[in-house]
Amino acid sequence: MLPKIDVPIYEMKLISTDKVVQFRPFLVKEQKLFLMNTENDDVESTVKVIRQVLKNCVLSDIDIDALPVFDLEYLFIHLRARSVSEIVNLKYKCNNTIKDDKDEDKQCDSLEKFEIKLLDIKPTKGEGHDNNIQLSEKLGIVMKYPTFEMIAKLDGKSEDEILMELLTNCIDYVYDADNIYRAKDTSREEIVEFIDSMQQKDLEKIQNFFETAPKIKHTIEFKCKKCEYEEKIPVEGLQSFFI
Repeated sequence: MLPKIDVPIYEMKLISTDKVVQFRPFLVKEQKLFLMNTENDDVESTVKVIRQVLKNCVLSDIDIDALPVFDLEYLFIHLRARSVSEIVNLKYKCNNTIKDDKDEDKQCDSLEKFEIKLLDIKPTKGEGHDNNIQLSEKLGIVMKYPTFEMIAKLDGKSEDEILMELLTNCIDYVYDADNIYRAKDTSREEIVEFIDSMQQKDLEKIQNFFETAPKIKHTIEFKCKKCEYEEKIPVEGLQSFFI
């Protein structure tokens, strides 16, 4: 019988709970899953592969499917850094408008290359972020964060549909002076009716919860070598980091 190959174990903290999670690098069998999915542009298919790789590699007792999007992205970034390389090479085409030899406008189109150190990326959170949203003196809701699976199902939907889906799926519970009403014990129809009864100012508070939620984001200080145009480029989401 062939000897087993020792695999290192790494640790990181989840953003949402500060819980320490142990994981191993992905192996050839996980790499095959990525290769099989390379030519597939389907969002749900990519999400399934990422979730499966995380389930294989995470050694701690956590529910991968229940992780907020930012936790899953942060965990996967660390997994990729430990499995392949901490450095990711990205390319960006300059969008600045310059003059050609005939003094006519044209796009610069200079292709610039960048390096990002994955382990230097830290989560950001908007000012005043709170998942406890007070609707009135006695009534409030506590929100939970969207999961990767929730986000994948929003692909192709309109802004209004996306907002309603997020609201319906991300209310954890409603409370008043006397009771707590958990969403899991409430019908979808009743939740939708509750949302429809909100005022515009209530919706704005909830939208602020989503807008200020933790994000895995990196900003590149771009300066074109050809035309010297300067721009700050936000890099956000797994696909941005791994193109």
